[in-house]
This record gives sequence, C-alpha cells and structure tokens, in this order.
Amino acid sequence: MSPAPRPLASTVVPMKRMNREEFFGKLAALDEERLKKALWNLYWRGNATMRERIEAEVDPGLPKRASRPVVDPDAVLVEVRDFVTLARAGAYFGGDRRVAPKQRSQWRVTFRRLASEAQGALAVEDPALGIAALELLIDLACETRRYDYFRSDDPMEAARFVVSDAVEQLWDRLRRAYGFDRFSAHAANHLVRWESQYGWTRGGWGSITQKEASLASLLARKLEAPDMWVTFADRYLDALDKAGGTKNFDRDQRTGDLAEWHGLLLDRLPDYDADDRLDKISRHRALGGPELTFLQAQLARQRGDLDRARKLMRECLDRLPGHRAFQKVAIEIDAPFPERAREIIESTDAQD
Repeated sequence: MSPAPRPLASTVVPMKRMNREEFFGKLAALDEERLKKALWNLYWRGNATMRERIEAEVDPGLPKRASRPVVDPDAVLVEVRDFVTLARAGAYFGGDRRVAPKQRSQWRVTFRRLASEAQGALAVEDPALGIAALELLIDLACETRRYDYFRSDDPMEAARFVVSDAVEQLWDRLRRAYGFDRFSAHAANHLVRWESQYGWTRGGWGSITQKEASLASLLARKLEAPDMWVTFADRYLDALDKAGGTKNFDRDQRTGDLAEWHGLLLDRLPDYDADDRLDKISRHRALGGPELTFLQAQLARQRGDLDRARKLMRECLDRLPGHRAFQKVAIEIDAPFPERAREIIESTDAQD
C-alpha cells in the first residue's frame, strides 16, 4: 500500500497579471481625465521608486535623484551619542584608550559620516530619531568654537560642516512632520542655543564661513505671515525663560548673538500690534549687556522718546565705543558721544 501523499506546507497562487496587449486594451476604454486620475493615484500612493519612474516618463529632462542609502535611525542615534559623549570627555583630543590614535586623527571623517547619516535619518516616516541625532551634532559643532574637543585649529572648517545648512534642513523637516506650532517651539529653542553673531568657525574665514547664513535670516524666510511672527515671538520668549547661563558674560554673549533677530522683531512686531513682546524681550533676565541697552534705545526711539534713546545710546558707547552700529544710531538721534567714542570716530574719519 503506497503511503498517503504529504500535504503541502503552503499553496502558491500564481499572480494574475495582464499582458501588454490586454493592458493597453483596457486603457483604450478610458478617456483622458480617467487616465490622468489613474496615473496620479499611482504616483501619489506609490513608493519612492515608483514616483521616480513616473517623473522620468512625465518629464525626461528632470535630473535623476541620487539614491539615498538606507540608514537605521536607532543605530545612527546611538553612534552619534557615543561620539558626542567621547568628544566632550576629551577622548578625541587626549590619550583616552576608548578612542584609538587612528580614530582621533580621523575624527573629521567620522563627524561628516555621522552628519550625513543623521540627515539621512530625517527622511524616514517618523524623523524623531534623526532630529535628535542632528541636534546633538549641531550642539557639538557650536561648542567647538570655545572648547578643544579635537586637534584642529578650526574644527568646523576642517570637518566642512555648514551649521546653518544643517539647521535649515532640520527646521524644514520639523515643520513638514509636525506643523508650524511644534516647529516654532523647537526652532525657538534652537535659535537661543545656536545663533552665532560671527558664524560657527573659529577663524571667520574660509570656504565654510562663506556658505554660512545667520539663523535669523533663515527664520525670516520661513515666517510668511504676521501671525507666524507673533507666534514665534511668543515661543522665543518661552525659550528665553528656559535658557541657562546666569553669568553676565553668558547673557551678554547671547544678546550679541541674537542682535539680528531682535532687529527683525523690532521692524515687524509694532506693525502686527505685538510690540508688547518687545517690552518683555528688552528686559528679559536671560539677556544683558550693551546689545540689550541698544535694543532698549531703539525701542525708545521708535516710540518717540528721544531723550531716553539718547541717554541709552551714550551708555552703549561707554561700553563699546568702537561699535559701528551704535555710532550710526547715536549720530542719527544726535546722542552725546563719550570722549573715547569721539576719538575713535575722528581717527576713523582721518584714515578714510
């Protein structure tokens, strides 16, 4: 007696597909509008490869997109955290055994790779891990202006990392993923932490410096309507409330870095019935120094209180007698010049 046949573990059902003639025959029955609708649904709902193929057929002149390597956002964030932690601990600068000599000498290669992978991780459906990784690297990049984490005279020039480009990419992804309100809260904190009056390289010259843009200028392009400016100003005040650094130097440095942003707010908020935000900014505990006095003077001038504006401008020039913007405004409102500021102007005029 022959053994009973064993049941199949699975049954493969052949895929039913139309051949070319059948497919074109079906399309012949559709009018132009229905054909467009079918193609649009395929384009909009298809994967990236499908979209690229349709784009190539619709407009053959479009440049082909470079294929993006697949990244693992979890792995990227873990590696970025390790790299940043070791850098802050001095492992890439000194003789820490956790980092081999070859790794120390090639830190810029590692930095660029991690930055590229973090930016790649922004492209996934949920970009939260990519955002966190890129934030860590931008934090580190900003810190290299003052701290020797790597054996390099100018770390960001050496790494060829343009901080403002990375921030703009981060902000664009934040806004697309989470909407304007959440973008504003994140970006306002970023602005307070990362803005730099003189860029993010130490030397202030070179190819990287030429590519940098202030974060204030990036924001100005993204706030397309008055209500966006007012909303962002509110989130900015929230960010200042959370800002650390109670030393005078920290407050003075921060206010200098944010001077361009304050100028943009000064130009716009009064027209949007929101100049009360300027009052709060002009006396905020997280800000200080002559740049804050300058903001107060400009606000007084804008409101017609020239006596107060002149008094405040003299205070500014007492602190920074050679500051060109201070000198310009003081001349415009006929403010009294301290002796040292007058000497500097006379010397400059003589040289010109």
